[in-house]
Amino acid sequence: MALSIVTSSITDGIPQFADPEIDDGPAWLSSLRHHPLFSELSSDDFRALCQRIRRIDMDNHELLYRQDTEAQHFYFVVSGRLRLYRLDYSGLERTLDSVAAGDCVAEVMIYANPARYACYAESLKRSVILSIPIQAYRALIKAHPDYAEKALAHYAARAVSRFHDLEIMTVQSARDRLIRYLLDLLPEGAQGDTEIELPLPKCLIASRLAMQPETFSRQLNELKNNGLVRVTGARLRVPDVYRLKQFGC
Repeated sequence: MALSIVTSSITDGIPQFADPEIDDGPAWLSSLRHHPLFSELSSDDFRALCQRIRRIDMDNHELLYRQDTEAQHFYFVVSGRLRLYRLDYSGLERTLDSVAAGDCVAEVMIYANPARYACYAESLKRSVILSIPIQAYRALIKAHPDYAEKALAHYAARAVSRFHDLEIMTVQSARDRLIRYLLDLLPEGAQGDTEIELPLPKCLIASRLAMQPETFSRQLNELKNNGLVRVTGARLRVPDVYRLKQFGC
């Protein structure tokens, strides 16, 4: 299947589309096809939607979209990572989440009316992003209610995850918030010695957990001094998951 997808040039920090042909379609097609929002589409519908998809190549610290602007697209992360953040009343950035390869961002805008982005999305590293027109996807789910059912199931799973995030933020102890956050990063069922990569720089994790950077550093050092974690750059090792859980009780 021949697809016309495009790379981006950058103007004022926001990717703008150019239109050179590229030949790596199959790699991102496979990744996109396995996402719940696309896995149930028929071959013909998926092919037709792909004709509307455009590719954006982002460098580090570029904006994909801005808070409170009109949403005409949602996005799929092929590679790299995005940070989602809002500006509070004082103009400070508050990190909400990060989005890794294989996941969508701003897909809730499919059902929003009016559709306006709720936050900023910024690349944390060189990233490849696919831009999907909201109207094109809306037309598909309007014509095929079974697609809408799959999309709603995806949103329900996201809502459960968001409630869990809110639960973490209600924990009063900064130490316990950090422990809960780290435990959530571990693979499901992890028990023994486990190593992970932190999804955000430490200063942004602090913002995500509503901590000052110095508070985050102090709490992380406490975990290190108790032998509960070992940190090397962005790599974090948990020698004993059970001990870390008990320390947070």
